[in-house]
Amino acid sequence: MTTLVERLRAAGCVFAEEEADLLCAAARDDGHLAELLARRVGGEPLEHVVGWAEFCGLRVEVGAGAFVPRRRSEFLVAQAVALAPPGAVVLDLCCGVGALGAAVAAAVPGGVELHAADIDPAALAYARRNVAPYGGSVWEGDLYGPLPASLRGRVDVLVVNAPYVPTEEIGFMPSEARDHEPLVSLDGGADGLDVHRRVAADALPWLAPGGHLLIETSARQRPVTASALAAAGLRTRVAASEELYATVVIAAR
Repeated sequence: MTTLVERLRAAGCVFAEEEADLLCAAARDDGHLAELLARRVGGEPLEHVVGWAEFCGLRVEVGAGAFVPRRRSEFLVAQAVALAPPGAVVLDLCCGVGALGAAVAAAVPGGVELHAADIDPAALAYARRNVAPYGGSVWEGDLYGPLPASLRGRVDVLVVNAPYVPTEEIGFMPSEARDHEPLVSLDGGADGLDVHRRVAADALPWLAPGGHLLIETSARQRPVTASALAAAGLRTRVAASEELYATVVIAAR
């Protein structure tokens, strides 16, 4: 264990002791442990190596080539849960591995009708497993395109963590994200908000009367995100958490 911790520290892992425990727990035997250690020391995200990420108290399945849910997105989940009545129709758009939708479904008393959609088939392989305990349905395609017509006008809570990093800033991201997560989950276009504008433009027909759309953004970008939602005919407000460095625009039909 000492050697394991030392190798992780040498590779720049700040929480080497905790990571060593997780690697040992994930390993089938010593040979597998050596393989996992080599992957982590080589720069792969810990979550990809061990196969899961902790998110809102859940163990969410992730793996190579998938976007790892961020702790700051737990703030979006908390806001969504506060707006979701029992039995609510919840849509996790740009869902990645389905962490947001699963976390909302797990937290709403009485459960929800859960749907999740994304364009990335690799991420959806994990999403299907993550939303299965909540009876979730998964749809593959671009934004609202793959959704069944039966969802139109029925979505009570629409949660979105679309990419919002400007293209020119991708190179400044940590290598764990830049080199090991799909570009489609990071790159938001010239100002980072191309996908936000597309989400906003077509949201209204899918929301139920009184329904809400919650989208993660940055403090710097929130005026543009909010303006796009307002232009689409939605009432907007902003919620923020200094502790989690999280900003969410909440729009209501």
